[in-house]
Amino acid sequence: MRHFKMRSIIIICIVGLFALWGCPKKSEMANSSDTQQEKSMSSDKTMSQNGAGSKNSSTNGTMKEGAGMTSAGLKPVYFDFDKFFIRNDAKADMKANADWLKANVKVKIKIAGNCDERGTKEYNQALGQRRSASAKKYLVDMGVSASRISLISYGKEKPICSEHNEDCWQMNRRDDFIISK
Repeated sequence: MRHFKMRSIIIICIVGLFALWGCPKKSEMANSSDTQQEKSMSSDKTMSQNGAGSKNSSTNGTMKEGAGMTSAGLKPVYFDFDKFFIRNDAKADMKANADWLKANVKVKIKIAGNCDERGTKEYNQALGQRRSASAKKYLVDMGVSASRISLISYGKEKPICSEHNEDCWQMNRRDDFIISK
């Protein structure tokens, strides 16, 4: 009888741990209003049109010159907070990047994963690596040779905007596509 109780307690604890492990983080539970999502998406489109390394007068953030440079013909892609999957609104840019790379078969690129300032240095380094790996997998799935793509993560070390607000953080959560020499 005593062993039965002990086994039952252990099983309940294990099930409880799995349940807690699968629960969403606080950031995932926060309700995002439609306006904030639209604002973020329009900011992404503006960034894609203006280029990630250019100064954008329509943003409130302070843009840093030289950070977030993406090579000609290749567009940056942006990510949601604490995520590394390619968003639906970034798939067109990823297809354009894949088409450009397939048309320029001798070009090798480096995908640089970046994060916003929130989180530890170590966590953001790992998240940036997962973001660049996700973009590489997407390009490879679209027919680009994996041997032409190298990965690097800058974590939160190379922001293009230094303000402490969602618009700025959105611009810093990105992959840059840089032509390797």
